[in-house]
Amino acid sequence: MSINVLIVDDQAMVRAGLHMILEAENDIRVVGEAEDGAKAVAATHKLKPDVVLMDIQMPVVNGLEAARQIIQTPGNTTRVLILTTFERDDYVFEALRAGASGFILKNAPPEDLIEAVRVIAEGNALLAPSVTRRIIHEFAQRTPRKDLKDKLNTLTEREVEVLRLIARGKTNSEIAVELFVGETTVKTHISNLFTKLDFRDRVQAVVYAYESGLIQPGSE
Repeated sequence: MSINVLIVDDQAMVRAGLHMILEAENDIRVVGEAEDGAKAVAATHKLKPDVVLMDIQMPVVNGLEAARQIIQTPGNTTRVLILTTFERDDYVFEALRAGASGFILKNAPPEDLIEAVRVIAEGNALLAPSVTRRIIHEFAQRTPRKDLKDKLNTLTEREVEVLRLIARGKTNSEIAVELFVGETTVKTHISNLFTKLDFRDRVQAVVYAYESGLIQPGSE
């Protein structure tokens, strides 16, 4: 089945370029375009794409607010990949808190964009390495939030171990090897802790691990 994508950017030439790149792939189909956040929200409700490729700086409604509206819609299954020329920290954290599943820069190679769309569509999360570094730096400056730390008590010891490894960037197979369990068992633990903490994906898990103080930047 094709991955249905909605392209959102206020520049027609950018939309055309993105359209050309994505449509060249056999497994990706561009189902629509929008030039501002308000139209993006309306188009998402109508077309129900798998992935919205969302610019941040746009007129009427910006990409961050549009992402928030889309993701918070009851029953929504569309995932948002933020695409921007900017690496400003406030954009990064607002996008993550809005529920975006990925964040990629416009100067990334076309093959990185294509891979990002596929990763997001599969239900995973994606962050550019520069963005991951910014997250770690940001949370290194913060005092852990007690309200978030208290929620760790709802997890079993093994689920806490799995969360810690997720925050360190381990894949399911790497976690399985480290904990001497099967990959299916790891997936079960991940599903359980995501349900308990109301996570959508690994991006939220990483942010939570740092905000709660479970992980300290630079620690092993």
